Amino acid sequence: MAEIKTKLTKSSASKFLDAIQDDQVRKDCWILANMMEKATRAKPRMWGGRIVGFGSCRYTYPNGREMDWMLVAFAPRKQNIAVYTLPEFPGRQQLMEKLGKHSAGKSCINIRRLSDIHLPTLQKLVQASVAGMRKACRSV
Repeated sequence: MAEIKTKLTKSSASKFLDAIQDDQVRKDCWILANMMEKATRAKPRMWGGRIVGFGSCRYTYPNGREMDWMLVAFAPRKQNIAVYTLPEFPGRQQLMEKLGKHSAGKSCINIRRLSDIHLPTLQKLVQASVAGMRKACRSV
């Protein structure tokens, strides 16, 4: 089985966020960082080269594969900010319907700007995802 590339690093999340060149994206990322830090009670840490993650746990996939993983995360991308949450938890679909302008994959919510979405709904999504991850994982 291939080794996962997204691993916890010693790089500074603050330096990474401060280096974002687009002013609005940088501000949005700091708002997300504060929201996720409050939800996890964990400082931001870099996972791989471009993912800002919060908290960590030992996650077991349905197929039995285990890995260290973050509770919640985001990554500024060229076209949007990707917010990584638990793919399924009670109430997720209803919250996604209230979120505002976004696109989504299984566990990734793509947001162009925070002004495009309803922030209190995103906060509820983050909090519910963190609670679900804590149930699904062992702390590390």
